[in-house]
Amino acid sequence: MTKNISLLGSTGSIGTQSLDVCRMHGYTVKCLSAASNVNLMEQQVREFCPELVCMMDENAAKELAVKIADTDTKVVSGMDGLIECAVFDGADTVLNSVVGMVGLRPTLEAIGAKKTIALANKETLVAGGHLVTNLAKENGVSILPVDSEHSAIFQALQGCPEKKAVKKIILTASGGPFFGKKAGDLENVTAADALKHPNWDMGAKITIDSATMMNKGLEFIEAKWLFDMKIEDIEIVVHRESVVHSAIVYQDNSMIAQLGVPDMRIPIQYALTYPDRKPSPVKELSLADYGKLTFFEPDYETFKCINVCKNAIELGGLHPAAANGANEESVKLFLGGKIKFADIAYLNNEAMKNAPEIDNFTLQDVLDTDRAAREFVLETVK
Repeated sequence: MTKNISLLGSTGSIGTQSLDVCRMHGYTVKCLSAASNVNLMEQQVREFCPELVCMMDENAAKELAVKIADTDTKVVSGMDGLIECAVFDGADTVLNSVVGMVGLRPTLEAIGAKKTIALANKETLVAGGHLVTNLAKENGVSILPVDSEHSAIFQALQGCPEKKAVKKIILTASGGPFFGKKAGDLENVTAADALKHPNWDMGAKITIDSATMMNKGLEFIEAKWLFDMKIEDIEIVVHRESVVHSAIVYQDNSMIAQLGVPDMRIPIQYALTYPDRKPSPVKELSLADYGKLTFFEPDYETFKCINVCKNAIELGGLHPAAANGANEESVKLFLGGKIKFADIAYLNNEAMKNAPEIDNFTLQDVLDTDRAAREFVLETVK
């Protein structure tokens, strides 16, 4: 069981919940990182006493250094600082909960340093694909999923006697705030409308991804890499209550699912305590309180972002990286009121189709494709 953790993205939704788990079980937090939230980071430093802290924003790093000058914590900044946290000698597990492509390089560096990876940054596998999985195999590194859906599949697979016993995996989706709506209903929805998620408390970017269902498309790609599955053996089902977090189907058509209240501290804790199970800060699920659980086919006509991701992984190569990069930029534009809700799927799809055809890509290829996809979105909107 891990005791020494480097937590990347400690001030976000997953990061703060990860610290709840660390607090409960007395884990040592060796490193913390954040984008620019100086005040919350100062509180975390004073409680958990990490040896190293990174602020991605250089000015935030300078401000933090002044605020915690009375501590022994070293402050670094930028991507170099984030990588320093990822490879820190004193940590055995890196929990990567940063949002976006910024998480790819530190994940690769942590794998190279033979750290166990607790992965909440789905963009790492979406954009990095075989770069990540091959490097993990070469270094004998475990990638333990933190996303609730992939953790559910991982947990259900613990009883699997052999890989060929699995017939398919089922990813559940909440459907977001616009479930049941048609494209015409969504023409004039605002960012405020899209941020009203029915079940989960998440950051703004991921909440918008849930509203467009891009999040489920990205998880579809991530599942392919995490579990080495054929694309046709991954199914998406909308489950409004977010109680069944995902499931697997065996060759005998027996289905094994993982259930729990919608609280990210369950998958976070399982990644940190695996293969053990410990008491949790999360309340016990009462099926009687829910009464019934519902399931629906996704509406692929209205929520076209799922198709963008499915097409991207079918095309392979750098197409998923382009789709992801475009999405990060288009979500920013939507949150800023610069584009409409439906524009997100359009921009993501056009950028994805323009990705260069390179199968054996390098990290630089991924970074170049990501940058080109973002530029394409910005130029198209102009």
